[in-house]
Amino acid sequence: MNNTIFGRYTNYNTLIHRIEPRVKLFLLILLISIIFFKFSVWSTNIVYTILLLIFFFILLAVSKSSFLSLLKSFRAMWFLILFLFIVYIFFPNTSYKFVAFYIGDYPIYWDAIYQTCYIIIRLFLMISIMMVLTSTTTPMELTFSFEWYMTPLKVIKFPVHAGAMALSIALRFIPTLLEETDRIMKAQASRGIDFNHGSIGKRFKAIISLIIPFFLTAFQRSDELAEAMEVRGYNPNAKRTRYRKYNLHWVDLFASLIILIIFGGVLTLFIIDKNFRQLDIFQILFKIDLGF
Repeated sequence: MNNTIFGRYTNYNTLIHRIEPRVKLFLLILLISIIFFKFSVWSTNIVYTILLLIFFFILLAVSKSSFLSLLKSFRAMWFLILFLFIVYIFFPNTSYKFVAFYIGDYPIYWDAIYQTCYIIIRLFLMISIMMVLTSTTTPMELTFSFEWYMTPLKVIKFPVHAGAMALSIALRFIPTLLEETDRIMKAQASRGIDFNHGSIGKRFKAIISLIIPFFLTAFQRSDELAEAMEVRGYNPNAKRTRYRKYNLHWVDLFASLIILIIFGGVLTLFIIDKNFRQLDIFQILFKIDLGF
């Protein structure tokens, strides 16, 4: 976990780094929304998912985000992935039709494998988006963006600045807490606790030995941060000025145009698929029927 930089800003002069933080947050929200578009035909979803993966790999490359670190961040979610496989494959929907193979007399459906892979890939794309955002935007820029978008909530006396600060601190402390988790795991392993082997009961006890010191450390760091902010005179209710003024530039218009074109195209295809006919890209482009 020491090598992961998920949630940590890296100072590069890339195109994505130069995008104004409010524009960047809005565009990444649009990208998150198109991740969850789902078409009626499997083949169209497969092509759409491949295109999404290619586009997001380009984003990672342009932002100079580490793909290896992304895989390490995703690897930490193995338990959730395993749980999804168990739920979808061993507790299938009654509408599933296509059998892939049998385990004894128990059928494993292609439909279940497809649904599981669909969710896992979407989860991977979500993590990619968050990595691009947090590695190209400083915590102060994130705080400013969150606060700017939550400004209308001031009408109902919502503590906008405090909420934005809490969100940015949470994103900023992701790598710190991962490092603390790794340190605690190594300390517990030196005491003879095995996190990777043994029965489910032993592994559960090992996890408990990790969770308790992790929460204690998290609360301790929170208390230290609160005291440090208080000593420096931080007051969330005070009227604040800003050292840096954010203005729109050509790079913001260029990035917005690209993302809006992509979003508009995907939305158009989705409307066509839902309202007019089932959109099968394989049959339209290659005259191939996968039979799904």
